[in-house]
Amino acid sequence: MEDPELEKIRNQRLAQLQSQYNNEGGDSEAQRAKQEQAKEDTKHAILSQILDQQARARLNTLLLGKPEKGLMVETMLMNMARSGRIAQKIGEPELIQLLESINASTQSKQTSVKFDRRRAAIDSDDDF
Repeated sequence: MEDPELEKIRNQRLAQLQSQYNNEGGDSEAQRAKQEQAKEDTKHAILSQILDQQARARLNTLLLGKPEKGLMVETMLMNMARSGRIAQKIGEPELIQLLESINASTQSKQTSVKFDRRRAAIDSDDDF
């Protein structure tokens, strides 16, 4: 013996709450994940178009060993492809040359090791 008007209002409120929940909560995370996956797919598609297999394997190895440098090279290659500076597929020798030029430009800070021998001289054998 429910009122049909009351049932209609309940259904409308339920639909409103469901749409509000989908816009705020789980849907935004799913949408964000889909966007991230789409970006990754686009990146992989572009890189597979501009790099041959050996160069792609070398880039993946670089990403495993030095992720920050690998991401920098990926970004550089993507920008070069978007601007039209890459006319043909890049092979492994060209990628190696690109990596060496990046190393030369980013390796301005040389690491050095300095020994402070005075601290070692504090502990002398004459105290025995």
